[in-house]
Amino acid sequence: MVLMSPPVTGARHPQKRRVPLWDNARWLTIVLVVIGHAILKLIAESDVAYEAYLFIYSFHVPLFVAVSGYFARSGPPGTRQLHRLLTDLVFPYVVFETLWTLVHWLLGGEFRMDYSSASWTLWFLIALLVWRIMLPYLVLLRYPLLISIAISIGSGYVIAIDSTFTLSRTLGLLPFFVFGWHLRQWRLTSRWLTLDNGAVWRWRVGALTLFTALSGVIVLNIDALRGLRIRRFLLYNEAYPLFGYDQIWAGGIRLGLMLLAFALIMAFLMLVPRRRTWFTTLGTATMYVYLFHSVLLFPLRETGVLDGPQPAWVLPGMVVLSVLIAIVLSLPFVRKTFRPLVEPRARWLFRKHESTHTGTIVLPPMDPPPAEPS
Repeated sequence: MVLMSPPVTGARHPQKRRVPLWDNARWLTIVLVVIGHAILKLIAESDVAYEAYLFIYSFHVPLFVAVSGYFARSGPPGTRQLHRLLTDLVFPYVVFETLWTLVHWLLGGEFRMDYSSASWTLWFLIALLVWRIMLPYLVLLRYPLLISIAISIGSGYVIAIDSTFTLSRTLGLLPFFVFGWHLRQWRLTSRWLTLDNGAVWRWRVGALTLFTALSGVIVLNIDALRGLRIRRFLLYNEAYPLFGYDQIWAGGIRLGLMLLAFALIMAFLMLVPRRRTWFTTLGTATMYVYLFHSVLLFPLRETGVLDGPQPAWVLPGMVVLSVLIAIVLSLPFVRKTFRPLVEPRARWLFRKHESTHTGTIVLPPMDPPPAEPS
């Protein structure tokens, strides 16, 4: 089985062997993440932008989560794994949440240091931390995927489950993390990489057909999809009643979108190049793209330059800009410059030696019972 680093990571932990398929998938996925955020301001006034947005959001976040789950360890965490939870997730979250708080304050907002409410894209770091902690316990159960689906659907009915510590998204997207872990247990990578080209292209034709059909459905029904508020379902960050779905069958919509996303994840991975490409190496730096692309898009989001109707060229222009941002943020000089923020080693914080394992507690001998009165 091929061991690789998680998809949201830099290159601090070199591996003996990397599979180009997964580095390609990681970079293409992060590009979709950037595009989705870049075109958000356009969807209110443009049906074309909204169609592109729904197409991307129907699978790109589930895909990002599934790729993370593929590389997650399901065994009992050792000291090294616990260290990496802190250095790869907790520390970057604290650093960037602090920076975002300062940015909002410098731009005239209220200074409110609240680490329970993740700023913009930082929700994923909290969710990934929880998923990694949960996975070893989930896989002890007989049907972890079905259980995670039930948790996801059920959480959508509970209004009290909100964005505090990104709990709603953590539970809502949990099935995709478990699905990614299952893909590795099924050893699909080795099977896919050993298929001959003829069989590969037959599967790819099927994948392209699925994506084409999805695009057609979205384009032909864009007004109905706006009215149904499908976008709110695709974000997995609210209870159904909060956007008008207080019926018992609301969970069925989430289930249907979830099953569609499972199929689209598989279709997307079939279309990813199996061999090295010009962007394979860039796939090792997706953490940097993830954390910094929102900084570059922030001015466009907040200045109002994209508000209101826009010329037709703006949408493809934002797509091109997103690809360029992903390329630049994947370059070595960015990783070298910002590594202390993104991948802090924090050696000063950890023990030099592991703590001893807890053994059997030996209680001191009890005092003899008092003598019976004569």
